[in-house]
Amino acid sequence: QVQLVESGGALVQAGESLRLSCAASGRAFGTYTLGWFRQAPGKEREFVAAITWSVGYTVYEDSVKGRFSISRDNAKNTMYLQMNSLKPEDTAVYYCAAANVPYYSSSIRFAYWGQGTQVTVSS
Repeated sequence: QVQLVESGGALVQAGESLRLSCAASGRAFGTYTLGWFRQAPGKEREFVAAITWSVGYTVYEDSVKGRFSISRDNAKNTMYLQMNSLKPEDTAVYYCAAANVPYYSSSIRFAYWGQGTQVTVSS
């Protein structure tokens, strides 16, 4: 069974940086794509970024391009989201998720989810 555990959420001020981690276990993730999603209060969950585990191909939602960076450490089975120049509108619960496909497209199904970590950016 795939398990995903996020950490690193915090309260920060606008302009600061934060790094989220997602520890993955339960499978060999070579054929998986992992992603970060977020959900702000009163809003639907939205895609933030994704990475293919085998080759490290990355994709980002437009509003975070140039500010956020997704990466993975194969040896540690851990995915990261480096968030720079944070804005109040980045405030949300951030979730990591996994899809059992080796490529990313907007139609792939992320079947496994973590419990989420809160990121709050004050102005």
